[in-house]
Amino acid sequence: MARVLYVDDDLDLCEIAEISLQWDPGLEVRVCSSGREALNIVAEWRPDIILLDVMMPDMDGPNTLKRLRALPAASDVPVVFVTARVQPQEIVELEDLGIIDFIQKPYEPLTLAASVRKYLNK
Repeated sequence: MARVLYVDDDLDLCEIAEISLQWDPGLEVRVCSSGREALNIVAEWRPDIILLDVMMPDMDGPNTLKRLRALPAASDVPVVFVTARVQPQEIVELEDLGIIDFIQKPYEPLTLAASVRKYLNK
C-alpha cells in the first residue's frame, strides 16, 4: 500500500483529495492543512509521496519542502506541487527545489489517484 500525504490550507480541497485518493484501494491517505502539520505527520508516518499546495499561510509550499528535505524521513520523498497559478519564471524556481511535477488546481478528482500512481511509478 502506498502512502500519500496531501497538504493544503483549503479544507474543502483536502476533503475532495482525501475522497478522491481513497477510491484507489492501494493508497493510504492522510491530509493536513499546514506545512507545520505536515512536518509533524512525516516525523511519525513516512509517506511515499507528498502532494503539497504552493500558497499557504504561515509556511508556504516551498518553505515546507525545504524543511521536509531536512528531515531524514522525508529527504527523498517525491513531492508534487498542487497550485492554482504558476508563472513560467516560478516553474523554474519551484523545479529547482526538486519537485517531480505540478498538479494544476482545479484538478479532476476522478483522475487524481491515477496521477499519483503515475508519479509513484517514476
